[in-house]
Amino acid sequence: MRNTVILGAGAIGLSFAAVFLDSGDAVTVIEPDPARRDAIPAGIEAQARAIEEAGLKRNRGGRLTSAASLGDALAGAALVIECGPEDLAFKQAVFRQLIDGSEADTLIVTASSALPVSWIVPDRADQARCLVAHPVNPPAVLRLIELAPAPGTTPAAMRRAKTCFDEAGFEAVPLSREIEGFVLNRLQGAVLREAYRLVEEGVVDVAGVETVVRLGLGPRWALSGPFETAELNTPGGIRAHAARMGSAYRSMGEARGETRCRWSEELVDMVDGQRRAVLALEDLPARAAWRVRAVARLVAFRDSLYRSGHGD
Repeated sequence: MRNTVILGAGAIGLSFAAVFLDSGDAVTVIEPDPARRDAIPAGIEAQARAIEEAGLKRNRGGRLTSAASLGDALAGAALVIECGPEDLAFKQAVFRQLIDGSEADTLIVTASSALPVSWIVPDRADQARCLVAHPVNPPAVLRLIELAPAPGTTPAAMRRAKTCFDEAGFEAVPLSREIEGFVLNRLQGAVLREAYRLVEEGVVDVAGVETVVRLGLGPRWALSGPFETAELNTPGGIRAHAARMGSAYRSMGEARGETRCRWSEELVDMVDGQRRAVLALEDLPARAAWRVRAVARLVAFRDSLYRSGHGD
C-alpha cells in the first residue's frame, strides 16, 4: 500500500485524499486547524459521492489518518502533495521542511495554480524530486493533472510522478519545462482576456459571452481539444484548416497586439504530424460523424442538468 501525504484539508486536499483513498493508498491528511481537521471524514465522504456519481469509483480500500502536524508522517511516504494557500513565502517554508524531513526518494509536489517550482525551491540542487502537480477543480471528478518540472527536476522524478497519478486514476500530462500558469491556465486565460475585452468594447454583454461558450464552444471542447475541433470543422484536416483560417486568426491576434500569430508551415507540419499519429486523415470523416452523435447526447444531458439547476 503506497503512503501518500496531503498537506491541507481544503477542497483540493480533500478531493485528492478521496481519489487516492479510493485507489487503495494509505493517505495521511495534515491539517493544523482543529475544526477543519474534524471535518475531514465528512469532506472526503462528499468527494467520494461525487466520484461514484461520475462513475469513477474503484473501491480499492485505502486507509485514512489525519494529524495536526507532520510528525513522523513523512517516514515511508512515496508522495507528498502540498495543497496550502497560494502564497509564495508559505510554500517556500513548507517545501524547506519537506525536503529536509523526507526520505531521498519521496516525491514532493505542489498543487499550485500558478507558482512554478523554481520560485518555491530556488536552489536547483533541491529541485530534483520537486514538481508542480496542477489539478483541475474539483480533482475528484476532473481527472487531469499537469506535471510541471523545475529546471532541476530529474526525468526519473517526472516518470515516477506520472506513474503515481496515473495509477490513482488521473490523466497525467507532463510538460517539458515550467511556464507560469502551466497549460490549462494559459489557455483559460487567453479566452478570459478576450471575453473581458469584448465586454469592455460593448461588442457583447456578459450573458452573451456565457451563452456563446455554453451553447457553442463548450459542448465541442468537452469532446475534443482545439486542434481536433479545428480539423473536424474543416474537410482536409489541420492543413486545410490552417490554409483556410490561419490568416483570419492572425489578423485577429495582431489587432490585439499579440505576437507570433502566424502559423508557419513548419509549425503546421508539426501539429499535423502529431494529429496524424493519433488519427489517420482518412478516418476524419468517421470521427466527425461520431462527434455529431456525441454532441447530440451531451447537449440533451446538459440541458436536463441545466433545467434541474434552475428549478424547472
